[in-house]
Amino acid sequence: MPKLSVLGSSALAELSARAAATPRLRLNRNLHLMDDPVHRLLNAIEPGSYVRPHRHLSPPKSETVVAVAGAIGVVTFDSHGEVQERVRLEAGGKAFLADIPPDLWHTLLALEPGSVFFETKVGPYAPPAPEDLAAWAPPEGDKEVIPLLGIWAKLFTTNLHED
Repeated sequence: MPKLSVLGSSALAELSARAAATPRLRLNRNLHLMDDPVHRLLNAIEPGSYVRPHRHLSPPKSETVVAVAGAIGVVTFDSHGEVQERVRLEAGGKAFLADIPPDLWHTLLALEPGSVFFETKVGPYAPPAPEDLAAWAPPEGDKEVIPLLGIWAKLFTTNLHED
């Protein structure tokens, strides 16, 4: 008999604490099996974690992100790496959800400690194709990552347009 899965604030706090202890400063908790047709997961992400700008074009997959704790910055780019949009998603805030089309270059960053977002997209998991990782952005671990994260974080210190 299938069993209901329920998570509460203590699960979010535990996931955030575990993420803060990892070198990448992020950790996910899958709510799906890897071959499920729809992937659903919680991503805990801490300030200083680098998500290389990417898209989900090969194969095309839309991605929906919902802030469930803290605040998440979503930054979109044109094909040359110029910032197009930025939005602050906050759990319980005016803006809390972003639906990202497959061909949109984007990154996500934690704007405060203890940030967690729910993510869903079509499965099964496939590692990003090389053409879906932004060639204009440094790879993870590169010396340019830290200054770039600072630039992106500053995008969220000015007034943001919110719907």
